[in-house]
Amino acid sequence: MDDDEHLGPDESGHAPVDPMAQRLALLTLEEAYDLLRLLLTVAQQEGPMSPEADRLAKEIAARIPSEN
Repeated sequence: MDDDEHLGPDESGHAPVDPMAQRLALLTLEEAYDLLRLLLTVAQQEGPMSPEADRLAKEIAARIPSEN
């Protein structure tokens, strides 16, 4: 039994899910490293996307183990 199984949909704290929406597949570790390298490259460039790429790179790096 999940900890929040006894809660109603409005009480669980989870965002509502559109029943027609498809879930994204999980990334493999190799795909996560590839995405991280791409984001780091974009973050180093001058442009409007660099701050967002930097933020996302930090978020992903915090969630995956080091390549070393």
